[in-house]
Amino acid sequence: MKIVLDAMGGDHAPPVAVEGGVWAAQEHGVEVILVGREEDVRRELARYDTSGLSLPIVHASQVIEMEEHPAAAVKAKKDSSMVVGMDLVKRGEADAFVSAGNSGGVMAGALFRLGRIRGIKRPALSTIYPTTTGFCFMLDVGANTDCKPEYLLQFAYMGVAYTERVLGIANPRVGIVSNGEEETKGSILVQEAHQMLKKSGLNFIGNVEGKDIPAGMADVVVTDGFTGNVIAKLSEGLATSLLGIIKEEVKKSPLATVGALLSKSAFEQVRKRLDYAEFGGAPLLGVNGVVIVAHGRSNAKAIKNAVRVAKQAVEGGMLAAIKDGLQSL
Repeated sequence: MKIVLDAMGGDHAPPVAVEGGVWAAQEHGVEVILVGREEDVRRELARYDTSGLSLPIVHASQVIEMEEHPAAAVKAKKDSSMVVGMDLVKRGEADAFVSAGNSGGVMAGALFRLGRIRGIKRPALSTIYPTTTGFCFMLDVGANTDCKPEYLLQFAYMGVAYTERVLGIANPRVGIVSNGEEETKGSILVQEAHQMLKKSGLNFIGNVEGKDIPAGMADVVVTDGFTGNVIAKLSEGLATSLLGIIKEEVKKSPLATVGALLSKSAFEQVRKRLDYAEFGGAPLLGVNGVVIVAHGRSNAKAIKNAVRVAKQAVEGGMLAAIKDGLQSL
């Protein structure tokens, strides 16, 4: 399997991107194609023992920076690492594309270079969300701030396809985010989408409130990109803050410090379950190719796991599953 990695994407690229790419090639046994400024990438790659690994470099002279306007940058910078990498997937020379760069740029590049799956009205950015029972799959988390009911219906079909094929959950429960469990609650968008989902043939369980998401009430959680992004960012910040508060309070008491030492393995497991780096990246569903968007501040572990997510999506036949789902719709 050949997976393209945007070596220039992310707050700490190319050093962290290259390190994560090497790690992914070692651990996941895939060919990682490093796309970026060849001199910079080769210099970073020289720091590692790559014997026995397949890490070809494809030169791209330009970089789409974080602060640039996504669509304008993709159109203007034809030799950027994002565009060159997407074209490798489009031509069938690679199976998937991974980037921690400008997320809007990744989405624009995917739309312009790969296009949407036939019948998909809007692509959706998705994420794994940790819960008390394991995890759920939430979409959209930022691609579409304004939605129509039919978009949310399609998000549900794509989410179910990914959850079944890639995450291995049979007949996943689907919920839609609302401010109450009754089907009359929520915005006009939510109420209309609710009625569509009831008739969809999916395992639709109805509305889920904010408290229901971390409780694991649904396996697939559907919402508009504005709400989903707020939920994801709030949860990430809350998890970091709570872990910090616990650490601070433990230090105030010698007895608590002893207790923390005895519970160190448990605390480590909690940290791991809440660590974004463990989940790798967010699949961009609805475009005609496997595209994974990693966090801009990704470390090497996050990059390595983003490549893993891409590998799993290809192995699980994600694109075929979404197309099959659309036939049902």
